[in-house]
Amino acid sequence: MEQWISNLKAQFILNFIEQDRWKLLVTGLGNTLKITLVACLIGICIGVVIAIIRSTWDKNHETMRKGFGKGLLAVVNAICKLYLTVIRGTPVVVQLMIIYYIIFASSRNGIAIAMLAFGINSGAYVAEIVRGGIMSIDAGQFEAGRSLGFNYVQTMRYIIIPQVFKNVLPTLANEFIVLLKETSVSGYVAIRDLTKAGDIIRGVTYSPFMPLIGVALIYLTLVIFFTWLVGKLERRLRDSDH
Repeated sequence: MEQWISNLKAQFILNFIEQDRWKLLVTGLGNTLKITLVACLIGICIGVVIAIIRSTWDKNHETMRKGFGKGLLAVVNAICKLYLTVIRGTPVVVQLMIIYYIIFASSRNGIAIAMLAFGINSGAYVAEIVRGGIMSIDAGQFEAGRSLGFNYVQTMRYIIIPQVFKNVLPTLANEFIVLLKETSVSGYVAIRDLTKAGDIIRGVTYSPFMPLIGVALIYLTLVIFFTWLVGKLERRLRDSDH
């Protein structure tokens, strides 16, 4: 037992203490959180816009008069459906590599490219979450907006969207947790995120156990923390309904 503890201590010192290798994990963790946060914001912006377009078409295309407005909405809706099909039908790591090595091949700002790539990917899932929230709102809410003199856009802005966000906020928070774990593939384009930092340490020390278990524990701690925050958020939203 003492020998095992001694070996574990030696491995810990080798992988994290010597040459301040723990700083690689700190830097990687910072990059992971930055990519996740900005990508989540990008995803929400993209998702809300697409959800509004898709739900507007689904709710109104049968009653809309033929003309330029309906034709334009039909084209934009088709583009949104194509985006959702492509993004949800291909692996995020492939999307990341296409954006990094093809679309932005001349750029070497890997973190910014990763933020954009994961944001575009997240936007497809956020769009369906928000669209589901919009479609679940009772039609009477739209009629209430019209009775107040609001047009469709004003009704969405002041009545529908606030209710939707309250309903889907816990799901969006869970999307953030999923996105946090998905960013672990950033190392495919040489970004020093948390997973890549652990792999760099492993490559230097030739000791895979300690750095990889350390990375796994950090991810686990983050997920437990954010899951706790989501649970707290859900309880507050439930309490506010009473």
